[in-house]
Amino acid sequence: MPIPAIDPPMDNVIDIFTRRPLSELSNNKLIRIAPELDGLEMLYSNSENPEKLFSVKVLAWGLRLSGEVVGLVPWLDELVSCDEINDPLNGQWQGYYDQGVDELFFAAPLHKVVELETAADYYEYQCDTGCEIIQEVPDAIGTHAVLSSDGFHSITLKEIISWRLLSDGSMEAMLVDEKKVVSTPILPGDDCLYAADKSEDFRYFFQHHIANKIKSQDPDALAAMSLLEES
Repeated sequence: MPIPAIDPPMDNVIDIFTRRPLSELSNNKLIRIAPELDGLEMLYSNSENPEKLFSVKVLAWGLRLSGEVVGLVPWLDELVSCDEINDPLNGQWQGYYDQGVDELFFAAPLHKVVELETAADYYEYQCDTGCEIIQEVPDAIGTHAVLSSDGFHSITLKEIISWRLLSDGSMEAMLVDEKKVVSTPILPGDDCLYAADKSEDFRYFFQHHIANKIKSQDPDALAAMSLLEES
């Protein structure tokens, strides 16, 4: 009698791209997001400036399948959890920061945890066909996408209108296709929106203050762009 095959434990199966167990990746899947609307920030450091801390605005808070709640930030060319940033200069997460009360903390705020858990229970969602849209929330921190088709010799900056959470746990940044605009203002869910990562010209996400410096021809920002062009 043939012996039936036994599926290997998930902990023994490694994803070839992340080099992490599939069970861990499954538990890290996002199932609900909540926009950050009070200006909370992520603090990080890097090896080039060990005595300094840098900050970026938290875009949203995400509830994982494991029950963990993490801050989310646009970082290089993807949306990542704050504690998993991967900076070219060995950037390291140092915590969350509330500028209003000058407070450093290391776990998601309780009110966001309660909001996400309550919403996840209320909107318990079952995906029946393929990869469906679970949520779409506006970008409240002014994130821009950088597009270039010629190795940064020329660039286009486009505002991110919204972010979509898909049923597989991935997030998409939504841009406007000007040729499809029918009415304004353009709101999340509009038919003229498309995912940035579906464009061959998409390169990076920039915070709004960096994008504004580039738009105003700031010398330091242009010098940084020239380094991208050379690379």
